[in-house]
Amino acid sequence: MKTYQTGQIKSIALLGNSGSGKTTFAEAMLLNGGVIERRGTVEGKNTVSDYRPIEQENENSLYSTVMYTEFRDNKINILDTPGLDDFAGGIISSLYAADTALMFINVQNGVEVGTEIQFRHADSFHKPVVLVVNGLDHEKTNFDKSIEMLRERFGSNVTLVQFPVNEGIEFDSVIDVIKMKMLQYPKDGGTAKEVDIPAEYADRASELQTELIEKAAENDESLMEIFFENDTLTEDEMRRGIRLGLIQRGIFPLFCSSARKNIGVDRIMEFLVNVAPVASEMPAWVTESGKEVKCDVNGPASIFVFKSSVEEHIGEINYFRVISGKVTENIDVTNNSNDTKERLSQLYICAGKNRTKVSELQAGDIGAAVKLKNTKTNHTLNSAGLDGKYPKMNFPEPKFRAAIRPLSESDDEKLGEALNRMHQEDPTIIIEYSKELKQIIIHGQGEYHLNILKWHLDKIFKIETEFIAPKIPYRETITRAAQADYRHKKQSGGAGQFGEVHMIIEPFEDGTDPKTMMKINGKDMKLSVRDKEQIKLQWGGVLEFVNCIVGGSIDARFLPAILKGLMEKMEEGPLTGSYARDIRVYVYDGKMHPVDSNEISFKLAGRNAFSTAFKTAGPKILEPVYDVEIMVPSDRMGDVISDLQGRRGMVLGMSSEKGFEVVKAKVPLAEMNKYSTSLSSLSGGRAMFSMRFSEYVQVPGDVQDAVIKAYEAEQDEE
Repeated sequence: MKTYQTGQIKSIALLGNSGSGKTTFAEAMLLNGGVIERRGTVEGKNTVSDYRPIEQENENSLYSTVMYTEFRDNKINILDTPGLDDFAGGIISSLYAADTALMFINVQNGVEVGTEIQFRHADSFHKPVVLVVNGLDHEKTNFDKSIEMLRERFGSNVTLVQFPVNEGIEFDSVIDVIKMKMLQYPKDGGTAKEVDIPAEYADRASELQTELIEKAAENDESLMEIFFENDTLTEDEMRRGIRLGLIQRGIFPLFCSSARKNIGVDRIMEFLVNVAPVASEMPAWVTESGKEVKCDVNGPASIFVFKSSVEEHIGEINYFRVISGKVTENIDVTNNSNDTKERLSQLYICAGKNRTKVSELQAGDIGAAVKLKNTKTNHTLNSAGLDGKYPKMNFPEPKFRAAIRPLSESDDEKLGEALNRMHQEDPTIIIEYSKELKQIIIHGQGEYHLNILKWHLDKIFKIETEFIAPKIPYRETITRAAQADYRHKKQSGGAGQFGEVHMIIEPFEDGTDPKTMMKINGKDMKLSVRDKEQIKLQWGGVLEFVNCIVGGSIDARFLPAILKGLMEKMEEGPLTGSYARDIRVYVYDGKMHPVDSNEISFKLAGRNAFSTAFKTAGPKILEPVYDVEIMVPSDRMGDVISDLQGRRGMVLGMSSEKGFEVVKAKVPLAEMNKYSTSLSSLSGGRAMFSMRFSEYVQVPGDVQDAVIKAYEAEQDEE
């Protein structure tokens, strides 16, 4: 395959709601470019994009797929993305690597949930967007209604380049207002024949062309002057204005198509080649240190890995974007993300699972490499002469969590390896091995997302597993001071065990010093503070250990053992087995035995004294509370707020943003189980939310009682 120059390369991400026709459109692009000889279909399970068994079984794109086609001496890199928000990772990574987004609208349904969500993603990346109203050959099309919805949701920058002549099952022609021609397609689609616009469509075409020219002229002062002088623009001037408008997101040109019939695809490809910006026209990539790296083939080689996957018989494949310079076979590079050396011994361009070996890729291109030792998604690889790394892709916070366990204990290690591999392929799957909860917690974007993961475990990795309700990482603390003492005494022939510890515990507050006088059970107690040790706990909070021993009642060598016993109970709180936090412990007295006292005796004495004191110190359970932000259509906001209140949520505020109501609230994690599924049901799938840990707060009394009872019942079962 020839080596394409930067100015000949266009990289396009295909976006749109599930069922909008992205995969079918990509198939037509590959056919028109000669990359494939025959088009596959989603129903036939033989498309280039959806080649994975799970995608064929579900008839849905669940992963992003890297492809390419060639058209009029240009290379178009195609990144087909999933249409479901559960698989947003593939959308984010594709937008990171692409220069332009091709947004598909199913003409039967207009602007759907996925359309809105993905448009927001494109907006957050400030990517140019070309709109494609697809499926115009369907009997239930409504083009004008779709345009009305698009302008209502995305604003006045939605600008028609085409409109259909005969939408419906006979659809075969569109009016193009850049060319000012009617494009007629043969029965099997493919290449259009250009003919004059019929008289009955001339006025509408002229009106739309004027709108397009005005929109194109707005993006450049020199074009505006030409427009004022001539009252029009030439086709080349229009293209220049549209390209500038695309880069500035001042125009969203709209095209018509039937991907299924390969109608309109060639014209959109022509537009991409002629008008869509190339990498060198887009804003330069910037390293974490703030250095701009220009898309210059003469610069040092620099690539960013935006996707990793594991393919059968090949192993791990890393897909990358060439940011600068050119990458050749056997080039030595430094992985600046982990300071290791790599050699790109073989380079490929990909069309789904099919790979074509190439010798060189230039700035702006997309390729793949295999058998890299230490390179993963989000890594930066540079040749000599370029330091720094690019910012990592920020994926959405998890919205759904579940605990997983293998049905056979012998599969524990195998499950761990499989889950780590799944995370490598999809970074939005977060694996947490919780020592605290004694569970493997899987975090994902939704219930369907985790069900697909389980399918892989069942069918690909052959590991039988089950999802169970995840436990909540509660914290335990106290609200007042309490005293306890405990004597550990054991005699069983030979040397025995003896240790006695007297202690006081109280809540720890930052900025306070240990007390020298305390009232316990109505009696004043004087404490002689000898020294203190403050331990920052891994799970948050503090344990402060205060030595108040006088007169040698406990030898100093046994104090570390007492502290060890305390830490054991801090790691397994007396109420629910959760981590304890924010406690100050005064050890002020005790007893030793000259022969039988040892470290284990004082560890057990300290542990049990602490547990006894804890239960009389006004113990409280703290629960994790999350900041939740929900974007919901205004007609569903009442239902959503009512549901939040039923989840013990506290609504903090509401605002409007781009046609949506934004609700901000604090909600306990215990109440967020399967919330993504519930919210989808409440809003007809049109709402979306994000959640992020905020703080630990005290649970209400009735909730605390229920949590303790549930824990005790669980302990009885065990």
